[in-house]
Amino acid sequence: MPNLTNKVALVTGAGGERGIGRAIAMRFAREGADVVINDLTANARGDWAGLPAVAAEIKAMGQRVLTIEADVTRADQVDQMVQNALHCFGKIDILVNNAGAPAGPDRVPVAELEEDVFDRVQSVNVKGTFLCSRAVVRLMIERGNGGKIINIASTSGLRGIPRFAAYCASKFAVVGFTQSLAHEMGAYRVQVNAICPDLIETERLYGMASGMKPEGTSTEEYRARMIERSVQNTPLGRIGQPEDVANVAAFLASSDGDYITGQAISVSGGSIMVH
Repeated sequence: MPNLTNKVALVTGAGGERGIGRAIAMRFAREGADVVINDLTANARGDWAGLPAVAAEIKAMGQRVLTIEADVTRADQVDQMVQNALHCFGKIDILVNNAGAPAGPDRVPVAELEEDVFDRVQSVNVKGTFLCSRAVVRLMIERGNGGKIINIASTSGLRGIPRFAAYCASKFAVVGFTQSLAHEMGAYRVQVNAICPDLIETERLYGMASGMKPEGTSTEEYRARMIERSVQNTPLGRIGQPEDVANVAAFLASSDGDYITGQAISVSGGSIMVH
């Protein structure tokens, strides 16, 4: 089992009720890590309190937690977030770049893709990963005790698919960025890897369905179709869950993953088999 006792992890995009970020933060806490959780806002809506709810769950496990609202596309906010984490915990051992642009408006053919929508996807998914990584690796280099960087990419960063051009471009970039940073940080005993989930049953599915559904089809109906197709096309016969991604992240974040770097690991139930 991965052991993250006495480690401090920063997980971006962790405020969703059924998101990958929350699942990773919870898994890290279960393995003994103290966790800094971030999102653009507290993310409260309906009966879900967002970051405060995730923080309460982590505290219930007996781990320390710090919540930080910050925009990962803003260098000043990212640097302040990292400094706040450093002030609270004294170090950052693990960074998970999970924050992602909202799905929906970008899931159109390139001929219909608006420039500002394309830019927003690149800004959050690529620039956000760069800014957070830059701020944290500077600390890791100075501290000299190694570390882990885990970038949440996608199987859409391994092959292009129609109506996903903006998203694919961003996730291909994350995979390339991961490889470059892995080369640079090897001498500092920092492992840098990307996790590439296929379709995962999170809140984002609703946004994707809303942006891609044919005229006359409800969002809920198209969401159900997406899940059905995923199940049919996956050798393991089910859609992925946030915990499936969290399990791989916990392995990579622990000492069990110390000899793995620069990899883009497909978490897809076999729907994408890379070679």
